[in-house]
Amino acid sequence: MAAITEIIKKRFSCRTYADKPIDEETLKKLKEIINSLPAGPFGGKPRITLVNAASTSPQEWKKLGTYGVIKNARLFVVGAIKDTANAMEDYGYCKELLVLRATQLGLGTCWLGGTFSSGSFAKAINLQEGESLPTVAPIGYPAQKKALAEKMMRGVAGSDKRKPWSELFFADNFSTPLTPKQAGIYAEALENIRIAPSAANKQPWRVLYDTKRNVFHFFLARTFSYKLMGMGALQDIDLGIAMSHFELTAHEQGISGKWQISVNAPKTSSLDYIVSWLSS
Repeated sequence: MAAITEIIKKRFSCRTYADKPIDEETLKKLKEIINSLPAGPFGGKPRITLVNAASTSPQEWKKLGTYGVIKNARLFVVGAIKDTANAMEDYGYCKELLVLRATQLGLGTCWLGGTFSSGSFAKAINLQEGESLPTVAPIGYPAQKKALAEKMMRGVAGSDKRKPWSELFFADNFSTPLTPKQAGIYAEALENIRIAPSAANKQPWRVLYDTKRNVFHFFLARTFSYKLMGMGALQDIDLGIAMSHFELTAHEQGISGKWQISVNAPKTSSLDYIVSWLSS
């Protein structure tokens, strides 16, 4: 099996797919991965199903905001989750596990956020009262050649650009940037957060390393316009994705720890505290 960092680097937001179905053996493995997904760190577990693109209406495509951008997608990963505390973090964490495993199988994916409370995706998964359907993802073989619309989208979204460490990771206080050297054995896990996907490539996660207690506190730097548009949950999903990258990398390197909401987490008015990683 490839190293997790290699898989994370290989994954990209694929918007142009080869015009062919996923072969039966790969599809079988994909379904096995979906069925074996664990619950997230906060206990929530998405219900995930594969939906054929033939069942999606033109109205649903418009609601996705991807009309003319996603090319040749035949299959979608659709996930719903119960509306509980930190459900969106669990959703992002679990679905990214699936995305990375799909990448291992040679498949491309693209996170698409929106409102899917009605329409063919909600009907396909039989969305229940008290559940949210925050994202869908096309899945299939990446095309050899990107469509012009995809190239333009990547440029507009800044998909190939990432914030530097100094803006994302901090040591003991938010005035002191954390360096890879200071991070030591956690440097690769943090770098794999830095290169994680996020809505509009906002990279909303901020991580404060308590060097004395060997604890990493995870925060969200929320985008105000997302709150106004009712899209704040997308950034909680981003945080869940970051958590999965951090934990997968740590475990691969033999570093043990656990997620816990800490009463000792620093208070700050500009960031939302979410969770901490306690090394053990």
